[in-house]
Amino acid sequence: MKQIEVFVDSVYLNATGNRKEIKELKAEMKNHLLEAVYELKSEGKSEQEAIEIAIERFGGENEIRSVVSQLFQAQKTFAKRVLYIAFTFLLLGIIGFLSLGLFEYQHYKNIENIGNEILSSLGTQTTISNDAKEIMTASVEDNKFIYGVKVTSNISNSDFEFFEETNPILNHFNTGFNNKESDWSVEMEISNFDRLTYGLLSIGLVVYWVLFTIWATINAYHHRRLNIGWIIVFAIFNVLGYLVYYLIGKKDHSNTIS
Repeated sequence: MKQIEVFVDSVYLNATGNRKEIKELKAEMKNHLLEAVYELKSEGKSEQEAIEIAIERFGGENEIRSVVSQLFQAQKTFAKRVLYIAFTFLLLGIIGFLSLGLFEYQHYKNIENIGNEILSSLGTQTTISNDAKEIMTASVEDNKFIYGVKVTSNISNSDFEFFEETNPILNHFNTGFNNKESDWSVEMEISNFDRLTYGLLSIGLVVYWVLFTIWATINAYHHRRLNIGWIIVFAIFNVLGYLVYYLIGKKDHSNTIS
């Protein structure tokens, strides 16, 4: 029935998306309308009356066109949100990595200063004075990122160590300091932020990589160029893979026009 075909075509006139999907949806709508028309005709309605009633029951041209337009717009919006979220995670991962990296650099500089202060307090003495012990103990108690300090003489058996009894939540490791002008070496147990720093960057990169692959796959589907090959390219090469996909598509489009 020509009128049914014209109606269905008018509903999907401005629909943008995967042509194969649109074609399938149009065929499905046409079948539903034809079934309704045949049922109405069996009830005694004329063909024209049956067509008008079927279309009216279906919702009318303007209403259906609005629903179809919203459907395809929702698909586009979803794809854009996936892309935005992907780049958001990438940006947050990079910001977190740089921020913690800067904090850790300042943290190490502070630890280095404390180590040098301890060496300076010891000077050239051969034994550890009570004043020097108080300075070392205070360095542990006053700095929440230092969990212990050990001082050893390079020329005698004199040494001193002080460690907090509580176990720190962050992973920690030993770092040492020495001075050519001093006969002492200082070893401190301090916090380490490497896992957290690289963990944030890794999470940001992984989430970005997965979401970008999903976005690229959705785009390829709507362009009617999706296949397993492109999915693998997107998953492995990410932005570079999509750039290749885009350039090939642009070249094919130019060849079609010419």
